[in-house]
Amino acid sequence: MEDPTAPPPSPPPSPQPPLISLLQPSVKKKNKPGRFLRVFRNVFRSFPIIAPVCRFPALGPGSGPGLPDLRITDESRVTGTLFGYRKGRVSFSIQENPRTLPTAVVELAMQTQALQREMAAGMVRIALECEKRTRADEDELLEEPLWTMFCNGKKSGYAVKREAADEDLQVMELLRAVSMGAGVLPGRSQEEGPDGEMAYVRAHFDRVVGSNDSETLYMVSPDGNTGPELSIFFVRLG
Repeated sequence: MEDPTAPPPSPPPSPQPPLISLLQPSVKKKNKPGRFLRVFRNVFRSFPIIAPVCRFPALGPGSGPGLPDLRITDESRVTGTLFGYRKGRVSFSIQENPRTLPTAVVELAMQTQALQREMAAGMVRIALECEKRTRADEDELLEEPLWTMFCNGKKSGYAVKREAADEDLQVMELLRAVSMGAGVLPGRSQEEGPDGEMAYVRAHFDRVVGSNDSETLYMVSPDGNTGPELSIFFVRLG
């Protein structure tokens, strides 16, 4: 028989967050443009979904009807991770590789569940636009703090570039051994149930820089398919 005067059992200790072992990203030199066929493929893939509300800057005269003259000055492959709570906004982290600290984190103007539905339906193209500020040419494009976001041509609100928070770093640490994949992490599920789970999609992205004011990330499909499921355009207008 239990002793009624005995103190109630203490709750089990909450799990400790993982220690952050991510490395600082290296400083990379710009690569030379790829061969002709690769450049042509990137030009072809960069065509936006045309919609009245989604503006894309003039990139200069084309070499043929309807072909923009993209000046590809740098191309590399990075790790991109989309993650967020089921009923929260989704964030996008860019890393040099899965073992390094994020070089940028952008909180998108979209709920995680909404983005999951869009990706399940087919190709997703996200355009992030910002207005050129004074001396913006001297600033890195991904250092811009506020973006107007369009998803498949429809305006969805404002995305915000922010510093990586402790929770962001913990997610990146948990996914350190994952180069490509999708799933859920426990997150706050102990308190909130399934709504507290952290959903994520991680993949390699081809990074193509057209100018100081134009950059695009193309998701690389695991099966080698050249048609990306997700493209993210960063554009500075002015």
